[in-house]
Amino acid sequence: MKKTDPIKVEEFIRVDHAGERGAIKIYEGQLLALNTLKKDESLKKTIEEMKVHEKEHSDYFENEIKKRNIKPTKFLPLWDLLGVGLGFGSTILGKKAAMLCTASVEEVIDEHYKDQINQLGSDENDLKEKIKKFRQDEIHHKDIAYEEGATKKGIYSVLDKVIKTGSKIAIKISEKI
Repeated sequence: MKKTDPIKVEEFIRVDHAGERGAIKIYEGQLLALNTLKKDESLKKTIEEMKVHEKEHSDYFENEIKKRNIKPTKFLPLWDLLGVGLGFGSTILGKKAAMLCTASVEEVIDEHYKDQINQLGSDENDLKEKIKKFRQDEIHHKDIAYEEGATKKGIYSVLDKVIKTGSKIAIKISEKI
């Protein structure tokens, strides 16, 4: 029976809590743009549906933070602000950019969750199963984003790299602080 390092579990829950909350903030920024400057009811409906999953994920990690007495990242206020800004900004650039934002973030999260699943032992089966389920939801969001027009062609390749780099930096910081 593989035991999980308790420090790792704390880091996983802290960063996943921040990440799922960040996803909600990105979607809130996108919805803000769609409710004010860019009218696209179909895209709005798609984003609202994905946000429901993120809320479920966020609520789970919020409960784990409290149950296990883990301190959330000190960067939550900054991540909230950057998430709303990223969501709003990407949507102002158009549907392809908004959907690429989702695809890029979800590609990072897919790898991130896969790495966590591989590190969790049988002593953390409940957490491991939740992360497996959430990973499938994130992969589904990525697939939806590509179906809705996300692309990495041309200038969008730069946006993809910026979003992925920012996501990876936020992960590294949130694990530790």
